[in-house]
Amino acid sequence: MTVHPLRLVLVNTPIGALGSGRGGGVELTLTSLVQGLILQNHRVTLISAMGSQLPSRCSAADLVEVDGVDQPSWQHANSKSSVIIPRNGLLPALWKAALEHGERADAVINCGYDWLPLWLTPYVRPRLFHLISMGNVAMVMREAIEALACSHPGRLAFHTHRQAADFCLPGAAKVVGNGFDLSNYNMQTKTNGPLGWAGRIAPEKGLEDAAAAAAALGEPLLVWGFKEDRDYADFVEASVPAGTLVWRGFCSTQEMQEELGRCRALISTPKWNEAYGNVVVEALACGVPVIAYDRGGPGELIKSGETGWLVPADDVAALTSALNRIDEIDRMDCRAWVESHATHEVFSARVYDWIRDGLRADANLTGTY
Repeated sequence: MTVHPLRLVLVNTPIGALGSGRGGGVELTLTSLVQGLILQNHRVTLISAMGSQLPSRCSAADLVEVDGVDQPSWQHANSKSSVIIPRNGLLPALWKAALEHGERADAVINCGYDWLPLWLTPYVRPRLFHLISMGNVAMVMREAIEALACSHPGRLAFHTHRQAADFCLPGAAKVVGNGFDLSNYNMQTKTNGPLGWAGRIAPEKGLEDAAAAAAALGEPLLVWGFKEDRDYADFVEASVPAGTLVWRGFCSTQEMQEELGRCRALISTPKWNEAYGNVVVEALACGVPVIAYDRGGPGELIKSGETGWLVPADDVAALTSALNRIDEIDRMDCRAWVESHATHEVFSARVYDWIRDGLRADANLTGTY
């Protein structure tokens, strides 16, 4: 495939600086995408909050930092919540900078999940593309996504088909998956390590079910992640015998993969329609099988019986039973799946195809590219 280098502006989530952990999986997605696009010789400008840090392998990107108050996450809103933008908000500050830099770019890629950039798309000269990072969590967001799918279908992409199915789209969804720099993940063949769980510590991630399964087996559970909801973390810890949860905190990719790779299995227990499941693929990259609820992105990523086991959603007994079958999984098959489906090279190539096709569609309508 011939790649024609583009000038691209990428916009981070308006929830925290890059590297803080507050942006959840978007941070890892964004850095992987930047790295892959740079390898394809695209010129990349990243717009992010003040205090953001890019990994060394993304140093060829131009980082533009803007100041502002973090945007409330739609993840914690109810389905009928209204659009809220705080005074001196980071969201409008990011998009002011993005539109300014977008005037000199071929395309602007929105990696955050919020209403403003979706609404702006038909009315501004820079061509805005949106990598949707969550499923249907609020009516106002669903309506904005579905409206844009009707007016500008080429401007939307999703991580998985299950995520895209949350929305009523006029045609087939563009699904680009996700990707990771596998040089950051060491394949480990050890099979008798502890159980692990990773993610933001928040109710929609379902840590209490993983804790219950570990407790049923009388084993500790190593937990990595940012404690977004400390009351919830306390609740989960109180629900199982003392010492069941071993809090490892928010770690760098290097630190986490070293510890995660020693695990016998990773448990994934989403209570919502997870758009993708970054930590699932990170575990597989280390050769760690994944036991997961058959819900959302993880249910699309895991090959049950080959790279782990899928069990009915919210069934702790089935989760516990599947943990006893980990030895049936070949850890080399876990790594092989990632090498074929989820490297940052594969991911950035899919994103490039999406942007290229969208720009060509615009050119057919306007006569300009």
